[in-house]
Amino acid sequence: MADIEIRTFELTDESAVIALWMRCGLTRPWNDPKKDIERKLCVQPHLFLVGTTGQELIATVMAGYEGHRGWINYLAVAPQYQRQVASLQLKIKNY
Repeated sequence: MADIEIRTFELTDESAVIALWMRCGLTRPWNDPKKDIERKLCVQPHLFLVGTTGQELIATVMAGYEGHRGWINYLAVAPQYQRQVASLQLKIKNY
C-alpha cells in the first residue's frame, strides 16, 4: 500500500471529498454535502480528517466529541483502497 498522509481537511479538498463520498455511496438527496462541510468547519474542524496518497484524496472521516460521547460521520475510503486499511488505521491511531 502507498504511503498515506493523514491531515485536517482544507478548503481546497472540498470537491475531491464530495466526489469520494459520492463514489462510496455516502451522499443522500436530503443532505447537501457542501452544507455538511460548512457546518463541520464551524464546530471542531480539527476532527475533519482526510487521507491522501500523493495528490490523490483517498479517505475521509468527520468526527465529533461533546465531552462524553464521540461520533463518526462520512467515514470513507476510496474503493480501490478498501480492505487495505491496516496502515491507515495505524496512521489515524498515531495522528
